[in-house]
Amino acid sequence: MTAIVTLTPNPAIDVWAAVDRVEPSRKLRCTALRRDPGGGGINVARVAKRLGADVAAVYPSGGVTGRLLRKLLDREEVAGRTVDLAEETREDITISESSTGQEYRFVMPGPPLAEAEWESILALVSSFPARPSYIVASGSLPPGVPDDFYARAFRLGKEWSARAVVDASGSALKSALAEGVYLMKPNLREFAELIGNPRPADEACVKAARDLIAEERAQIVALTLGHRGALLVSGDGAWRAAPLSITPMSRVGAGDSFLGGLISALAAGQGLESAFRIAVAAGSAALLHTGTDLARAPDVARLAGQVVIAPV
Repeated sequence: MTAIVTLTPNPAIDVWAAVDRVEPSRKLRCTALRRDPGGGGINVARVAKRLGADVAAVYPSGGVTGRLLRKLLDREEVAGRTVDLAEETREDITISESSTGQEYRFVMPGPPLAEAEWESILALVSSFPARPSYIVASGSLPPGVPDDFYARAFRLGKEWSARAVVDASGSALKSALAEGVYLMKPNLREFAELIGNPRPADEACVKAARDLIAEERAQIVALTLGHRGALLVSGDGAWRAAPLSITPMSRVGAGDSFLGGLISALAAGQGLESAFRIAVAAGSAALLHTGTDLARAPDVARLAGQVVIAPV
């Protein structure tokens, strides 16, 4: 049985390279080039697979970059179901400036999807013979895909009692919450936009999360706060995790690693507080590597013992 199905309507090839200094006009000689399969749900699937979960990724792919995306996922032994697109899968580019440690991220919009293409993706979600326990919808929506795309996927999942998990922003997130989800995982910027508070302190975040739970828009809110750590709020309580002391090699994919750790632990039957600990360790482990190499299982196991969680 596939425990977790991830849904990524806007996948990418993530290209990462390093340069001494970013300057205009000059030809900049890059080093350490790497390519990874990317997009929110795909990254979640990669981390969940590394942590031992039974996971499959649903995504569209097109052209030469789409074939590379499938090849890279096969290399990581992530099971996938794909819809062929008429246009090329996008590439996102991250450049690390070695002299300062800064990263510059260039995120492309992705190819537009025709109605038949995005409808075929939804059909794949409901095509698994053994129904998954979790459907994780993560990442941006490409042009042509309706705002309620994730809500439609979750509606399908409700037919077999799959738990809906969303990591999105804007209209896509609001539509998913209107349908009702088991868990939402925004970052602080996305959550601030959702609740209409540009700089919410922890107390305001916990209150807003509890309001969402009371309104039955989400059962659990897992909120990543960057250098401030993370919060987890459910109907039974709220917990805060302090940040680990890590000098980041890259911050790309830390949120996806957090969610991959959280869902893999929940799918394995761990309790909320224990799963939260794994999630924070996974998000922190992603900082140890360049580009979208993401969290690795040995690092997660080592860091989990360092995570300090306190009730709010």
